[in-house]
Amino acid sequence: MRAKPSKRFRRILLTYIGHAKGRLVLAALCTLGDTATDLAKPWPLKVILDHGILHRPLPHFLHFLTGIAAPGDVSFLVWAAASMVLIALSSGAFSYFQVFITSSVGYEMVYALRRDLFTHLQGLSLAFHNQSRTGELLNRIAGDTNTLKDVFAASLMKFAGYSLTMVGMFAIMFAVDWRVSLIGLASLPFLGYSLFHLYRKTKASVKTQRKQEGQVASRMSEVLAAIPMVQAFARERYEEERLDAVTGETLRGSIRIARLEAAATRSTEIITAVTSATAVLYGALQVLAGQMTPGELVLVVGYLNNIYKPVRSLAKLSTDFSKAMASADRIAEVLDTEPEIQDRPDAIEAPRFKGGITFRNVTFDYGDGRQVLREVSFSVAPGQRLALVGGSGAGKSTIVRLLLRLYEPQEGAILIDGIDIQRLRRESLRRQIGLVLQQSILFGATVRENIAYGNPKASLEEIVAAGRAANADEFIRELEHGYDSVIGERGATLSGGEQQRIAIARAVIRDAPILVLDEPMTGLDAESQAKVREALNRLMAGRTCMVITHDLPSVADADLVVVLEDGRIVDRGTHADLLARRGRYRDLYELSQQPIAS
Repeated sequence: MRAKPSKRFRRILLTYIGHAKGRLVLAALCTLGDTATDLAKPWPLKVILDHGILHRPLPHFLHFLTGIAAPGDVSFLVWAAASMVLIALSSGAFSYFQVFITSSVGYEMVYALRRDLFTHLQGLSLAFHNQSRTGELLNRIAGDTNTLKDVFAASLMKFAGYSLTMVGMFAIMFAVDWRVSLIGLASLPFLGYSLFHLYRKTKASVKTQRKQEGQVASRMSEVLAAIPMVQAFARERYEEERLDAVTGETLRGSIRIARLEAAATRSTEIITAVTSATAVLYGALQVLAGQMTPGELVLVVGYLNNIYKPVRSLAKLSTDFSKAMASADRIAEVLDTEPEIQDRPDAIEAPRFKGGITFRNVTFDYGDGRQVLREVSFSVAPGQRLALVGGSGAGKSTIVRLLLRLYEPQEGAILIDGIDIQRLRRESLRRQIGLVLQQSILFGATVRENIAYGNPKASLEEIVAAGRAANADEFIRELEHGYDSVIGERGATLSGGEQQRIAIARAVIRDAPILVLDEPMTGLDAESQAKVREALNRLMAGRTCMVITHDLPSVADADLVVVLEDGRIVDRGTHADLLARRGRYRDLYELSQQPIAS
């Protein structure tokens, strides 16, 4: 079970890296150039000491300098000094292009990964989202992908550059004096242990910290979404205390990671200082004995001092890699999750529906063993209106979710126009079902965009026509920018009735043959109800309609009323038939007619 997500995760990364391989090769060449210039930096000082000041003859591989100036001349010293500037300029140019290329690749990679992760999340079943916390998912999409961006672009190139620099420096040091090089090599096992220990500890800590950060983000998201209620109940202080309790663990985790990083850095510096001091002492004795030139000592000590810069950088990179691996694991967990509802391999595109709906012995539970629907059967002919009534928890909304294939029944079948909906592609099925819910879900976008969400290809004329059909055109035109006015997130700047009418306009423009209405009148005042009811009657004309409601007088014109209780159908018939016989429907109706005590 664990190999599959890794394959999917690797496939996404390798696909993108394959697209960017040309730029990555160029970045690798720049890394090689930067490494070469780093290796060349100590050489001008050696040349000045041994050949410019002490007048020693040039070695064979530096004979080309005799054509520029004779050793010991002032011009020779000037050229040697100028080479320092040339090497620095070359190093700066290579480093600039390497950073620029890897950063651009990294930003593009994190965008591609976020897009794929977001697309995968959208395809996951409703059961997954009901069990997940929004803040946690947002933290994975934003924070974890950003961590991977730094590692898979810049850090990998840095790791390669530091490793090449270390290998090159040790090679040159061995060529100059192998005994001094052994002193440097002797410290590597201690440094390696320090890095490995840091990596292992940090990875475990970071994974825990990421999970805690997701909990913090979820808590913030919940509170900000319910800010009117928090302020109305004067619970700001209470929410601050709850957030403090959640963030306390995150803070302790962050401090632990900082302590691990500081300990690794200090231990690396101590090992570096001891090794450098030993090498300098030994090299100085070799110079006094005439077995090493002052320039060679400067060269070797320069390399020894510089060789620990990449080691220290590798210590930091080990922490970055541990963070990246923790983030990769968290992203892979999401990518590993397969949608519970998937199209069959032989699924077909749904034809244009006439609207006949049949539930045949449908039984369903949400995975907790408690049956929400039990052998539910009913049929609705094309163009008819079906009313689902019953107490809260009777299973009415579950029927809608099953019709939309947000869930699959454990037993039984659901058919539209005689076709089992499990044979149809989900998108083609859902495209032909319009929705008006109890709480209209609107986005923080323009009115035009919210209406066109039902049909993205709709023209402005079609959007305005839908607004008129939904009795929404009048109030929309009174907004500051009309159909181009931006409404608050979740429609916060509109009244409940206005939100419902925009939702109706969205259903109108969808032009679906099947319409689902889930308590569309709840919470509306009398005036808003009248306007919404008029718009709904216009919308329902000629369509198969499934209406969920507690307002029993409003279902008088339904062709079929189905009464649900504890997941079973306890009665069915027309409004008049059900009232004529003593039963559950009549009890509910009489209860709804009783005046509310003041």
